[in-house]
Amino acid sequence: MSVSFHFITLLVALLLDAIMGDPDWLWRKLPHPVVVMGKLIDWLDQGFNKSTQSRNERQKKGLLALLFLVSLAAFTGVVLQWLVNSLAFTWVFEAIVVAIFLSARSLYDHVARVAGSLETSGLPQARIAVSQIVGRDPKMLDRSGVCRAAIESLAENFSDGVVAPVVWYLVAGLPGLMVYKAVNTADSMIGHKTGRHRDFGRAAARLDDFLNLPASRLTALLCVLGAGVHNGAASSLRAVSVIRRDAGKHRSPNAGWPEAAMAGALNIALSGPRSYHGKPSNDEWVNEAGRRHLTQGDIRAGLSIYTASLLIFAGLVGVLAIVF
Repeated sequence: MSVSFHFITLLVALLLDAIMGDPDWLWRKLPHPVVVMGKLIDWLDQGFNKSTQSRNERQKKGLLALLFLVSLAAFTGVVLQWLVNSLAFTWVFEAIVVAIFLSARSLYDHVARVAGSLETSGLPQARIAVSQIVGRDPKMLDRSGVCRAAIESLAENFSDGVVAPVVWYLVAGLPGLMVYKAVNTADSMIGHKTGRHRDFGRAAARLDDFLNLPASRLTALLCVLGAGVHNGAASSLRAVSVIRRDAGKHRSPNAGWPEAAMAGALNIALSGPRSYHGKPSNDEWVNEAGRRHLTQGDIRAGLSIYTASLLIFAGLVGVLAIVF
């Protein structure tokens, strides 16, 4: 497949994801590939991560589990690439495969559901809605906390769920896409710093940080451009200023970039103290001087910037398809 058709395939995949999202009727009948990855990761966790082992042993077992997962994902990607290349209208089937691993539409729907719950059903239902997209304790969140969590998830998952899969697909085709999704799923399941996973999930967390590095910076740039389309040049300039000042304050080396861009674009404070699994986390504020009393209107504004950024991203892919 030529470089041009590679970008055309990606553009079709983005369009398919925007139209279809993750159709419930399909994934009720078939296991989603990410769900299959998750079950494999859980099996590795249960089988190799033992509390009786030393920290060094758990780190080694975690590294071996990650190598097995990455090897299997790469092999699966190679087989998928060979299969789609052997079919007529190769780019159609490849676009469908790529679209399955993108989450632009589902991310929009999940975050919009939080805003809708605040508008129509109140805080208890909004807490339930936001608990589906964040790991913090929803019962500890007031209305501003729910809005903040939703916007942070929107910014971070724009990078993890949309831009990063695209980047690694462009770098290494379906094998690259499969490896990225496997590592990112592993990080979400075993990469957090709890007593059980601090050592076993260390390798997964580090590799995920590395794989997300280019996408997080690109996502921040897209949010800056999207802010300019939605709110004007002043919003974009403020987003750039907050990125430069606060992106490095975030506990994640990558999530701080799109979150800082969104915080600056909306002139709100993100991150800050929160609670995970019953344990307080005294994270620094991103854009500390920004507004802290947030409403569902801020979620809607964030979704507008997200939509504008996605359209810019799709337009960039389209331009590259023409150029190459």
